[in-house]
Amino acid sequence: MKGTLITGLTNNHEVRIYISQTTDMVEAARATHDLSPVSTAALGRMLSATVMMGMMSKIDKEKITVQIRGNNEIRQMVAVADTHGNVKAYTSDPQAPTLLDDQGRLSVGQAVGTDGQLIVIRDIGMKEPFIGQINLVSGEIAEDVAQYFSQSEQLATAVALGVSFGNDAHVNYAGGFIVQLLPEASEETIDQLEANLQGMMPLTHLFEEGLTIEQIANQVLAGLGLVELETYELRYNCDCSREKMEMGLMSLGKKEIDAIIEEDHGAELVCHFCNKKYHFDETELRNLQTVHTEHLS
Repeated sequence: MKGTLITGLTNNHEVRIYISQTTDMVEAARATHDLSPVSTAALGRMLSATVMMGMMSKIDKEKITVQIRGNNEIRQMVAVADTHGNVKAYTSDPQAPTLLDDQGRLSVGQAVGTDGQLIVIRDIGMKEPFIGQINLVSGEIAEDVAQYFSQSEQLATAVALGVSFGNDAHVNYAGGFIVQLLPEASEETIDQLEANLQGMMPLTHLFEEGLTIEQIANQVLAGLGLVELETYELRYNCDCSREKMEMGLMSLGKKEIDAIIEEDHGAELVCHFCNKKYHFDETELRNLQTVHTEHLS
């Protein structure tokens, strides 16, 4: 399933924005993992944030993994994105029960909790990846991502993420934006941006009113001018393969594979991100052992 990302700068090159529409992608995640509404809202926000963060990188082969470890109904969420608009995601708790805030809206913050961490792993193909970690601020995802940029990357950042539903619990709208002040931003620019953000309706309301992401971007940057727009295609796409599963089995070592052969006479591996199943019979497992032994010799 596909979505759209727009990136742009203000006229004075003091603010940059990344804004995405991910409705079909979040609906695909909901269907793939059979998510409850609050799990959909949480993972949908996570997916939208991660795919935008991946597109922010200038390193072609970088992969970014974002993890949230909560302490309430949703204990873990993981999303992985590359620099070409691909993202995949899963949660350890697909059927988290509905929790509402004081205004009767789904409360992602209550479902995730605040006694936890947001972890960002940036893998650029070097020996060791870069890992940044912060304590959760609210569990609402957007505030936590903004705090990550401020604390770990020293970038003043505002983040908005949203998922809304139809009467049948399917996803009606989903998306988000990340807006950042660049170095040397003037006080006038900062004041204008803050006023714009404070005066905006919630993101899902803007989607429901029929605004496009370009129109929303113009609201965010009203009075500052939006230039250098570029549009990219986003995809909810799992890159699992039989070859990767084979590598995972081989990493277990001969002793562990012997035990699997003796006890189960085969193995079935399931991808966390797309639920695709990979079956390996006894002969295939023995062949993998042979390949592993030859590789080590």
